[in-house]
Amino acid sequence: MATSSSSQLSKLVKRQYMELPQGEKVQAMYIWIDGTGEALRCKTRTLDSEPKSVEDLPEWNFDGSSTYQSEGSNSDMYLVPCAMFRDPFRKDPNKLVLCEVLKYNHKPTETNHRITCQKIMQMVEEQSPWFGMEQEYTILGTDGHPFGWPSNGFPGPQGPYYCGVGADKAYGRDIVEAHYRACLYAGVKICGTNAEVMPAQWEFQVGPCEGIEMGDHLWIARFILHRVCEDFGVVASFDPKPIPGNWNGAGCHTNFSTKEMREEGGLKYIEESIERLGKRHSYHIRAYDPKGGLDNARRLTGHHETSNIHEFSAGVANRGASIRIPRSVGQEKKGYFEDRRPSANCDPYAVTQALIRTCLLNEEGDEPVDY
Repeated sequence: MATSSSSQLSKLVKRQYMELPQGEKVQAMYIWIDGTGEALRCKTRTLDSEPKSVEDLPEWNFDGSSTYQSEGSNSDMYLVPCAMFRDPFRKDPNKLVLCEVLKYNHKPTETNHRITCQKIMQMVEEQSPWFGMEQEYTILGTDGHPFGWPSNGFPGPQGPYYCGVGADKAYGRDIVEAHYRACLYAGVKICGTNAEVMPAQWEFQVGPCEGIEMGDHLWIARFILHRVCEDFGVVASFDPKPIPGNWNGAGCHTNFSTKEMREEGGLKYIEESIERLGKRHSYHIRAYDPKGGLDNARRLTGHHETSNIHEFSAGVANRGASIRIPRSVGQEKKGYFEDRRPSANCDPYAVTQALIRTCLLNEEGDEPVDY
């Protein structure tokens, strides 16, 4: 199994240093989305005291020419703190700080979807939009081969792995457990986890979160997963179709509801939203992966529990549809619906604001409205 050489370093030796007192100083790890729209970057600074809120955190900067976000001749980018979490790696009082990225002129970068997402969420806050996102991912060795798979072949066909238990069915549970506990410590609203259909593929769920909180918590959960995998010497992949052929891809199914949908008779509002979504399918496909639908085209084939990328569909308890209404929602006539189209590497800010734009702001056409 190809693991990184750094994972072989003695964690006991590291621990003796991590247990040293740090005085009144605090380490704040600033985290941001780079120019790819899916990869994360981070760096740390020392603060003189523990910040009590995001407002206590200073803005910072970095070299955007090394993160696909600027040219070398004008490379300074600004990091603006927007959400703060406990640091499960360095522990209290240290912090993880999620940041927005602004250009030299203080305008948002092309991959800063948070700034428009927040504006959209503020427009509909009285409707209390709730989200829950189901993040699938695949554990790979550093050579790109799925963790636990035979080095020169394939494991047995899909069937026994989903929610499986046992060394021949669950590959990499130590990573899953470490990630889960680290998220709870950090304050991430992680609400569950399970082994997925393809061996070495797992899922964790974040939510329910209201408004902008959904994107903040999912991005930090992804960062924590990358760091946990780094310690174990393996890689977390959010590629929507990491293994071609007769293997399931990886999505980020998004559950959505409003106050009206959750109340008696809410199914009416769910059905109205689904009707609007059906008229705007191509816009959502472009918003649901960082390459405008090209990544998802490898996954949304109409096979392996997916809908066809070219067709919109909806149904009760149908995992082969674009939109699934859970059976319990169909029976109770209220609740939420699940959009199964977002890819595993989607930007949750782009996905959640697209749902609000179409379902609540009644936008139409292939382009988002500039408010």
